[in-house]
Amino acid sequence: MSDIELVDVTVHFDPTLSTDKRANIEDAIRALQGVVSVHMPTDKPHLAVVEYNPERVNSQTILQTVMDQDGHAELIGL
Repeated sequence: MSDIELVDVTVHFDPTLSTDKRANIEDAIRALQGVVSVHMPTDKPHLAVVEYNPERVNSQTILQTVMDQDGHAELIGL
């Protein structure tokens, strides 16, 4: 059995999005094959931290998924 390498990416989007729109973004990200978890803190409504398996999905696909829901988003690097 091999270990699965997981990575995180933080996505920034419009902080004025409605709760429903944020839920739609979260659902769309969670639906991607390879996404393990999505954390969207209520005290930072403009961020989503996504943990994923880079062998199944990449950060650009995650970014595009958010952009498909919101129209604007960007990746934040550390």
